[in-house]
Amino acid sequence: MSVFDHPEFDDHEQIVYGFDADSGLRAIIAVHNTALGPGLGGCRVFAYPDDADALTDVLRLSRGMTYKAALADMQQGGGKSVVLADPRRSKTPQMMQAMGRLIQSLGGSYLVAEDSGSNEADMREMVKQTAFVAGGAAPINPDDPGDRDTSAATALGVFVGIQAAVKFKLGLDDLKGLRVALQGAGKVGQVLAAHLHQAGARLWVSDSYAPAVDFCVEKFAAKAVAPEDIAGLDVDIFSPCALGAVLNEQSIALMKAKIIAGAANNQLAEPHHGLNLLEREVLYAPDYAINAGGIINLYYSGTRRRWADIEAHIRRIGPTLEEIFKRSSEAGKPTSEIADQMAEARFKKK
Repeated sequence: MSVFDHPEFDDHEQIVYGFDADSGLRAIIAVHNTALGPGLGGCRVFAYPDDADALTDVLRLSRGMTYKAALADMQQGGGKSVVLADPRRSKTPQMMQAMGRLIQSLGGSYLVAEDSGSNEADMREMVKQTAFVAGGAAPINPDDPGDRDTSAATALGVFVGIQAAVKFKLGLDDLKGLRVALQGAGKVGQVLAAHLHQAGARLWVSDSYAPAVDFCVEKFAAKAVAPEDIAGLDVDIFSPCALGAVLNEQSIALMKAKIIAGAANNQLAEPHHGLNLLEREVLYAPDYAINAGGIINLYYSGTRRRWADIEAHIRRIGPTLEEIFKRSSEAGKPTSEIADQMAEARFKKK
């Protein structure tokens, strides 16, 4: 099948395959839209079964970044990259440098950042070969390069979004006593768990990596749940913070939560699942609206990079979601559809 006939192809501007024999790099970069600025998006390192699955993922993710940047009111486009490798076993510094050279070859149409499976050390390797590492020249604290990690900013945005959803759906001003099922306890999930615990929420947590669950149990009094059971728990909020496509016919049928609000990208397996949630009276916080904190953090650089400004921008996620929820309620349309309309009004007007 031609990439142009791929069901996830959406007028992407660039799709680049890269291979480096010496390091073993196999990668794909997708730049979706640059009407508002260069395509910004993370580099996901994952042991995909084959390049067809990797292509599907990078096309979906890059499109989502365009909508995320537009809805977050940024002069930035959307892109994404994927590396076909096990991040714990086969990823090497040489591979990341080769990835940097591939990114450099695009001449600035794509700006790379951290994502699932990549970290600050990988960015330091890439920056040896490319100037197009997002935020790479301006950490908030020059003595701590790790402060460019986007996980804390993403988690803060999701927490702000959960507060907005709880206010709209449940009419509550705080999260005390609310039950939250957290699917995924990685870097973002753990920081989000800390926010929720501090706010008085009760947590149920699942993750395929047992030590991550154990951490949440010990630090935040969470209850461990098997991954296959987390979506069907009798809770107030379901918060997907792992990989995408978790909202499908099977999981939606099991859903007891009244609110879905989490950090994962591409949570809807198919667009019509947004309507399914509306029909079940489940309030869905569109993923790219609520999880924009990371890209907002990377957006600020140079003289613009002050945490006060970054945090203020992240906290605008709450009012944006309130507007989405209000329009959805008034029009009787899925929140996912409303979010798309709002984003497209910004990047398609150019």
